[in-house]
Amino acid sequence: MFSRFHNRKGFTLIELMIVVVIIGILAALAIPRFMKATAKSKQSEAKQLLKQIYTMQHTYRQANNSYGDNGLTSAPGALFTFPQIGVEIQASAIYTYNIVANANTFTATATGNIDDDATNDVWTITEAGILQNTTDDVTA
Repeated sequence: MFSRFHNRKGFTLIELMIVVVIIGILAALAIPRFMKATAKSKQSEAKQLLKQIYTMQHTYRQANNSYGDNGLTSAPGALFTFPQIGVEIQASAIYTYNIVANANTFTATATGNIDDDATNDVWTITEAGILQNTTDDVTA
């Protein structure tokens, strides 16, 4: 009887099941946070490109006394350039960019679906430099 207890090797089924349950609980807590962090990082594309459009619009206005590229919209999945202000949108861009401009004002808009649901993420920037998330796809 003494040798039966000392030769015991490995794990019992109950011990393995407890480990599986613990891993499942940790995954259930971590995966939604990871998905939200991934979506937030995708929003940085829109913020960076809208700030670049803002800077280049002001540079263009200094030279031409008007904002440029009125009515142009980029297409996702294709290289696109706003020719007057010199901003290039890469083919890998997640968002679609649109500029509405006249002599004294402009609004640049970035629209994209960053987490494959029915809600689009929408960012805008104006000539005053006000960058805002008008529809947040991360929290919607």
